[in-house]
Amino acid sequence: MTDDADTDFDRPIDRRGTHCIKWDGMEALYGIPASGGLAMWVADMDFAPPAPVQKAVERMAAHGIYGYFGDDADYLAAIRWWMAERHGWDVPPEAILTTHGLVNGTGLCIDAFTAPGDAIVLTTPVYHAFARVIRAAGRSVTECPLVNDAGRYRPDFDAWDARMTGRERMIILCSPHNPGGRVWTEGELRGFADFARRHDLILLSDEIHHDLVYPGRRHMVMERAAPDLAGRLVTMTAATKTFNIAGCHTGNVIIRDPGLRARLQARLAALGISPNSFGMHMTTAAYSPGGAAWVDRLVAYLDGNRRLFDAGVNAIPGVRSMPLEATYLSWVDFSGTGMTAAEITARVEKGARIATNHGPTFGTGGEGFLRFNIATRRALVAEAVERLHDAFRDLQ
Repeated sequence: MTDDADTDFDRPIDRRGTHCIKWDGMEALYGIPASGGLAMWVADMDFAPPAPVQKAVERMAAHGIYGYFGDDADYLAAIRWWMAERHGWDVPPEAILTTHGLVNGTGLCIDAFTAPGDAIVLTTPVYHAFARVIRAAGRSVTECPLVNDAGRYRPDFDAWDARMTGRERMIILCSPHNPGGRVWTEGELRGFADFARRHDLILLSDEIHHDLVYPGRRHMVMERAAPDLAGRLVTMTAATKTFNIAGCHTGNVIIRDPGLRARLQARLAALGISPNSFGMHMTTAAYSPGGAAWVDRLVAYLDGNRRLFDAGVNAIPGVRSMPLEATYLSWVDFSGTGMTAAEITARVEKGARIATNHGPTFGTGGEGFLRFNIATRRALVAEAVERLHDAFRDLQ
């Protein structure tokens, strides 16, 4: 791959027949064949990663030995450089723990910081894997619904205070928010921190989308918004979402407080967790000046996709996309059509032949919504808009 090819986001890349869950798993789950369908569900991109990442993998292949990874000094330095350069965040190297992606990181934190029977707070609707992992671990979910204020989510801390049962031990914050695309303000982040202190909760801040923020908004790391929260703050980051390398399953759990960090380190040791060498090399290569330039061009391209998709779906009567401030995941409200959830999904899946994530899987507040992944070439975004217009043509 040339350096020019990695930023040609309009270049067709056929992912069918490559063990790609997003395209090859679509027919089994949705009944939509990959040959004629549009895969807009799984949160990865249909773009090649930046050239530095590809070259790192090629160097590994050329060397031909795939042994255990050691000496993570360059890896830690790359993470620290990226967080300082892109987010103004000084991360001590000893604070960084590596996991097999952030769903794995979430599960490990639940295991380390809570006990079976405890409750964990989710601000719904929110990334569906959180609830799945919580319940699989024998914990329960306390839902604190976000307020949909004229098409923009906001927290309601007073209402959430009343929902606490005393069994809660942790709150998981999605920042930026998935699926609503909110970039929380500094004041809102301090509000989340105050809520965690008030109810004696560990705050797990999942910031995996923090590099995919649109013009006019700026992500603030929770630790910068609430530096006095360190004794109960766990931050999760990864290069995987930013650079479309999710398959390397490498994420970071960053904990400044030594006592809190030791609890997670103990679980990592007990479970024999060690890093994936491909992921370590790919992340080191991605967190670089070349990677930064690629991300800037990516966000500009996604911004164009966002504008095209929003204008198209918002022209359908009764349909409204939530304005995206971050992420490439468009959260679309179909409730204004007056249709049932079954009718909406039938029109989208059987009529338009588009696979999306169903709103109710994200918890309370997801009713009437579908989540569309717009991180694909623009021609397919335009085609999705045309298909949706055809599927709902009787409303126009």
